[in-house]
Amino acid sequence: MESEEALLALAALAQPTRLDAVRCLVRCAPDGIAAGVLAERLAVPANTLSSHLNVLAQAGLVRSERSGRSIVYRASLDRLRGLILFLLEDCCAGRADLCDPLLADLAACRA
Repeated sequence: MESEEALLALAALAQPTRLDAVRCLVRCAPDGIAAGVLAERLAVPANTLSSHLNVLAQAGLVRSERSGRSIVYRASLDRLRGLILFLLEDCCAGRADLCDPLLADLAACRA
């Protein structure tokens, strides 16, 4: 990931509703969730959520797919992974022991 892409993604996430939407979509991965259901879960009007989802899609953080009458949104896990790796690329100046707590926290996600 390049700096410009990271900035676009971070700017998209720098808003409470969009951050909540991405976190909810990550929890629903890989299946995703219909836009209407997501709006209900976040207690946000559907048209407002649509605007937020468009910002997230432009940043490559979510993708959508029509399923019947609904639009299902999914988190772009590869893009989120790329953003996290970009942020941690030069982590700890090569001192792996300093990264151990971070790696332990991430490993706990798999448990």
